[in-house]
Amino acid sequence: MTYRAPVAEMFFTMRHVAGLDRAIAEGLYGDLTPDLVETILEEAGKFANEAIAPLNRVGDQRGAVFKDGAVTMPPGFKEVYRAWSEAGWNALPGPAEYGGQGLPTLLNTACIEMWNAACMAFALNPLLTVGGTEALAEHGSEELKARYLEKLVSGEWTATMNLTEPQAGSDLAALRTRAEPAGDGTYRIMGQKIFITYGEHDLTDNIVHMVLARLPDAPPGTRGISLFLVPKVLPDGTRNDVRCHSIEHKLGIHASPTCTLIYGDAGGAIGWLIGEENRGLACMFTMMNNARLNVGAQGVAIADRAYQQALAYARERRQGRAPNAAGEGMVPIVEHPDVQRMLLTMKALTGAARGICYLTAEAIDRARLSPEEAERRRAHERASLLTPVAKAFSTDIANEATSLGVQVHGGMGYVEETGAAQHLRDARIAGIYEGANGIHGIDLVTRKLPLSGGETVRAQIGRMRAIAQRLVKEHDDAFGQTAPRLRAAIESLDRATSFMLKTLKGNAPEAALAGATPYLRLFGLAQGGAALAEAALAANAALRGGDADPAHPARIALARFFAENLATGAQGLEDTVISGAGFVQDAPLALAS
Repeated sequence: MTYRAPVAEMFFTMRHVAGLDRAIAEGLYGDLTPDLVETILEEAGKFANEAIAPLNRVGDQRGAVFKDGAVTMPPGFKEVYRAWSEAGWNALPGPAEYGGQGLPTLLNTACIEMWNAACMAFALNPLLTVGGTEALAEHGSEELKARYLEKLVSGEWTATMNLTEPQAGSDLAALRTRAEPAGDGTYRIMGQKIFITYGEHDLTDNIVHMVLARLPDAPPGTRGISLFLVPKVLPDGTRNDVRCHSIEHKLGIHASPTCTLIYGDAGGAIGWLIGEENRGLACMFTMMNNARLNVGAQGVAIADRAYQQALAYARERRQGRAPNAAGEGMVPIVEHPDVQRMLLTMKALTGAARGICYLTAEAIDRARLSPEEAERRRAHERASLLTPVAKAFSTDIANEATSLGVQVHGGMGYVEETGAAQHLRDARIAGIYEGANGIHGIDLVTRKLPLSGGETVRAQIGRMRAIAQRLVKEHDDAFGQTAPRLRAAIESLDRATSFMLKTLKGNAPEAALAGATPYLRLFGLAQGGAALAEAALAANAALRGGDADPAHPARIALARFFAENLATGAQGLEDTVISGAGFVQDAPLALAS
């Protein structure tokens, strides 16, 4: 089934949920106009549909091939990547002084969604380059920026993120890779990194590795980690002392080479310090925070791709209500209520996650571009609060949506012929890399809820309440029980938030940690429901104004479905957060046999 980027829905969400129109009216985005944004989205959608999407199947079937230390990409990948970067898509968010277009994170997030929906394995490569570009632009020396940024911004070269080691996954304090000062301003990097996405490939002539390592006199733990730029090819054109030892054989994203890299076979790879010594984790977090939102967009993307395919199949597949063996009178399965429930669940979860990701992107833009310092600070805290929700909720629902996509296909979903299984396999990694989702729940609860003494999360809940109150004032039968169901979910979130803040102040970490994952899910349901409701309110206003676009009633119906069928889980999640921590004490006994 061919992918078609949902440009109209994305643009509508950007304008009426994320606040694109307001930001443009305030001058936040310079001379950018809604018409220009729509044109860029349409062109991006066309490239995603026509050039990238055909790679998805061949990439899954052929995969990246490792031989004699080199990785060869599947057919078509090199040509499409060259066309993509030459068209300026990699430069979209890049700094203008280095050849970038300096366009908003909100716009680039929508484009990232399209690239990943078309072919997730292809889109992973530039996703990391964007993060590497940001880290270098913010923390690198002028010399390094002059040497590398222009080529990274253009896509002529790509970047990687090198954190994980065999003994150091989420726990970076256990990192062992060494960096020895060479006395000439460079360092010699020695060690092994694993699970390095696009650590080796044949798409570009050079790969710029961002590597976490320890100096000889570094303090223990995460306080002793530094960040280094280590190119595959050195400025003089010679090969650096880094090699790909192997690539992983994975469940999904077969065309994305996941590499084990070895540094220092011949005395140490040459690297340059980024930022200050022993402050590498702070520098890397610039790259990681960017990547976490983008992985959330990946979740939206693969969920939407699975939904599109399941809907097309359900419209074609005829079954049931047949009066005779010849099959006459059979109806498309899309007319069966249970299939409708599955499809609506897929679409509603996808739309809710899209709203959360776009809200996060807009907050990042405000934190960077607002002329007022106080507004930048508030936006930064709002972005910090929403980022773990955008990443974890969106990738969780991707697993759910792709699984439902297989179910809609029935037995044909379980065989590789239809492609539905590929979406399920590809989606599974998104909840694991860039911080496993459980860690994002812990981050949300222990670090983000206390921001400004809890005022940041209270303000966000207040925004949700305002949307629910607007629904109450609508008095439109089309909304059904949307207002009371959404309001109930928001109040569950509010009570769970009060419990978490009290628990953190009371020094009871076990209860907070035990409830972190269900709390994040509760947050996602409330915020996602509010995003869909805001879109529905805008759609209803358009209908009242005489706009007969059939997408408007669909938006109202989708918000109602989410509120009446999915947001109703909020009460149970609240109970789990507040009363479910007893398993921490019981777990050793329950897991003993």
